[in-house]
Amino acid sequence: MTETDRIKLHESWKTPLTPEFLSDYMADLRTFLIQQKDAGKTVFPKGSEYFRALDLTPLDEVRVVILGQDPYHGPGQAHGLCFSVRPGVRPPPSLVNIYKELESDIGMPRPSHGFLESWAKQGVLLLNSVLTVQQAEAASHRGKGWEQFTDAIIRLIAAKDEPVVFLLWGSYAQKKAGFVQSVEQGGKHLVLKAPHPSPLSAHNGFFGCKHFSKTNAFLEANELPPIDWSLPPV
Repeated sequence: MTETDRIKLHESWKTPLTPEFLSDYMADLRTFLIQQKDAGKTVFPKGSEYFRALDLTPLDEVRVVILGQDPYHGPGQAHGLCFSVRPGVRPPPSLVNIYKELESDIGMPRPSHGFLESWAKQGVLLLNSVLTVQQAEAASHRGKGWEQFTDAIIRLIAAKDEPVVFLLWGSYAQKKAGFVQSVEQGGKHLVLKAPHPSPLSAHNGFFGCKHFSKTNAFLEANELPPIDWSLPPV
């Protein structure tokens, strides 16, 4: 059995990402994660959820990309989707601000939970740049290889024939996806930029950005189904 045979990942991603899984940097990343666990460190999310965003949103179904940075580092929060938390976990401040903008933009009532899987199942790829983190240590797994892997994911999406909406909130996301060719640059994708929804920056232009209505208007203009941003009870 080869290394890629052991990877549990949706086939639409597994085949084009095989060169990444066989790369030296991914071998180093696997070694690092094993060392973390051997040292008694708690890593979030659990191993079966590292690629949860990819499993819920196959490559051919991606219509929208939301980029995050690192998983939440508190117990019971991270489950493989950026900005999302498990059912029963209080929505973090940045997600609360996303809900405020959704309410202002499209009149969506604020959900009582922070579980965003219904978005992912509609084609919204909720991708963190770094897919793991040590408990209580924000940004602890940056620079270990995940960024190169998620760059490869973004390149695959940017190469799609169908138009995709990229929601880039904050300078980190905007820099990471800076190579995506927008409609304004002669490309086919809609790239929407705003400050991060964090309480530190949301009032500097995230509130009022209307990214959710703009996303659906673009999708519908390209004869693609809009996203139902409402969240069912969990």
